[in-house]
Amino acid sequence: MDMDMDFSIFTHFNDLIPGLPTDLGLECLTRLPHSAHRVALRVCRNWHHLLQSDQFYTHRKKTGRTRTVTCLVQAREEHPRHDKLTGSLTPCYGISLFDPESMAWDRVEPVPDYLFGLPLFCQLASCDGNLVLMGGWDPASYEPLTAVFVYDFRTSEWRRGKDMPEKRSFFAIGSGRGRVYVAGGHDENKNALRSAWAYDPRGDEWAGVGPMGRERDECEGVVVGDEFWVVSGYGTERQGMFDGSVEVLDLGSGQWREVNGVWEEGRCPRSCVGVGKDGKLVNFRGMDPGFRVGVCGVAVGSRVVLSGSEYEGAAQGFYLVDMEEGQNRKLRSLSVADGFSGLVQSGCCVEI
Repeated sequence: MDMDMDFSIFTHFNDLIPGLPTDLGLECLTRLPHSAHRVALRVCRNWHHLLQSDQFYTHRKKTGRTRTVTCLVQAREEHPRHDKLTGSLTPCYGISLFDPESMAWDRVEPVPDYLFGLPLFCQLASCDGNLVLMGGWDPASYEPLTAVFVYDFRTSEWRRGKDMPEKRSFFAIGSGRGRVYVAGGHDENKNALRSAWAYDPRGDEWAGVGPMGRERDECEGVVVGDEFWVVSGYGTERQGMFDGSVEVLDLGSGQWREVNGVWEEGRCPRSCVGVGKDGKLVNFRGMDPGFRVGVCGVAVGSRVVLSGSEYEGAAQGFYLVDMEEGQNRKLRSLSVADGFSGLVQSGCCVEI
């Protein structure tokens, strides 16, 4: 037990476990794995309030009891959807959760507004233990959406956030300093965008960020230290001609700068950008001969959860790679639970 920890903020949580002092009862509950919290919330009112409190989450972080997991926007094989426009069956998407420590797979509860499939091409980011989902296209009409939803892992519940200030698709996203940042993409008329915004999940407010130096459609967002990198993309008049530069937002000063020659021109960066041991950008697509189609990588610390296939229609492969291994890094195959082998569109990591 951490003898330097201040337990005074928990004094109103008395008799957490009958017969034990408050600090020992708190220590026992702190060690409870997050997978057991859903059941623990129903034990008693005292536990319910404790497990949902900000103080308890902060305490778990300080004592190293949180766990960083990946959240993946993944096709659910058992629930195909009938596409009214094409007449064919298409997959519905949900959020899968993978814990690289326990190697366990699970699902996040469906968004109440989209019980039968998430918006297509929606984006995920995490912020202070919450999962933020935004944008995408309505799965029935294909209309671009501005809806924002926030999932609280402490309560296992979704809430509706404040809508995005403007419609945008295929934008860059990342989080830092308690904010979720979005930039680039295109509007409903397929015009590439330079604009950027920051969302505060706690205050449920959007604030404008200065525009980038150029339009960047189909760009990718990566957070490197205290900077938000918007990788590649293309302008309205250069459809599909991916640029080799990135624009970097300093989260402290709010200023943008452009860095050239850090991405291979002509290569789409969507969901396949990583950061190597040397700090340089890495393209996960092509890292292995079996990784050419539908490649998606989600960083969890120095490790990355990778998925993809060799060719269109081939089975998805799932791997774990440690970027700290540098040029000697190897792909380690993951065992995938039944129902979790569908295509992954995007994802993020979250500390719970």
